[in-house]
Amino acid sequence: MKSRNTIQKDLVLNSVRKLGNHPSADEIYSLIIQDYPNIGKGTVYRNLNKLAEEGEILKIEIPNGSDRFDHTTTKHFHARCMVCGRIHDVELIKRLDIIDHLREKSGMNIMGYDLLFKGICSSCEEHNI
Repeated sequence: MKSRNTIQKDLVLNSVRKLGNHPSADEIYSLIIQDYPNIGKGTVYRNLNKLAEEGEILKIEIPNGSDRFDHTTTKHFHARCMVCGRIHDVELIKRLDIIDHLREKSGMNIMGYDLLFKGICSSCEEHNI
């Protein structure tokens, strides 16, 4: 039998997958309380952080904004529209090996990195012209 924490963690993970659009913690919470009104916001936040630490989801830290969460955990980058704020996946065909380069130049053991491109998505660009 699953512990209560595992059930809650599964709820959070399934919500991230269902939303699939790089949701914020508040968006995930809003979806969950529709069916589980007694779940606390803190429980959702804690489980999002646990899932990110365990590698089940990616946590995308947005400067001057709410963190976003991604159910796709394979290596890829993100781009944020500066108009609507949506986050888009970016696949780079030829990726620079940033970690090896930094390790070689700095002598540091680089544990990871976040790279967020900024721009205007095609939908916003069409509406702003």
